[in-house]
Amino acid sequence: MSSWKKAAKANQKTHRERHQPESRKHLGLLEKKKDYKKRADDYHEKGATLKLLRKRTLDKNPDEFYFHMINSRVKDGVHHEVEKEDEYTPEQIKLMQTQDIKYVNMKRTIESRRIQRLQSQLHMTDVIDSTPNTHVFFVDEGEEKEFDLAKRLDTHPALINRKSNRPRLSDLDKMSLPDVSEAALESAKKSKEKIYKELSKRIEREEHLTVVQQKMELKRNLQDKSVKILKPKKVQKGTKVSAPVYKFQYIRKK
Repeated sequence: MSSWKKAAKANQKTHRERHQPESRKHLGLLEKKKDYKKRADDYHEKGATLKLLRKRTLDKNPDEFYFHMINSRVKDGVHHEVEKEDEYTPEQIKLMQTQDIKYVNMKRTIESRRIQRLQSQLHMTDVIDSTPNTHVFFVDEGEEKEFDLAKRLDTHPALINRKSNRPRLSDLDKMSLPDVSEAALESAKKSKEKIYKELSKRIEREEHLTVVQQKMELKRNLQDKSVKILKPKKVQKGTKVSAPVYKFQYIRKK
């Protein structure tokens, strides 16, 4: 029985839609009901949108103010946020306008490698730190609490304030220290201070280039076509030392 039904269905005449008559061929394809339905739905949807916008305009309070009025602009028919001047320094604005992201990334990499090279030459132990130089001693009951630190640590009194490289007296006796003049010590001290000063400037420049690179990458991502459809939400405003933070909507990948 099932085979008879399949054979009967195969012999059915295929339905062909009515074509446009020859006299009306200049008007284009003949509109079918499904085409009319799409056109009617689109017409009613636009009418409902205009009706809603008209109602909102009539109900709007003319004295109402919100900060987004002055923090956004429409340019060439595209709505975008206004970037405040306090988010960028003049150097950052000039760098972003004259150079591309590849150049900024290259300069930041160069500065990072120079910082690593300078740090490898220094022990970073003589830098003034905010943490105090403390050493806790635990004494037994009856033992005196005030004692000579140099004698307790078994070192020279001139080395007590050191946080590291504090040898004992027994080790000092075994060392053969060279005779160094005061002028050589002063020259070495000035050279070390010069290296530390250069290191601090390069670290500051590397941080500055990192912020510029982050802002340029964020600006490029905001100009993406998918971002224009699904606009991200600003979570944190940008400053001179940090880039703004946006929360992008999740887009499912096929």
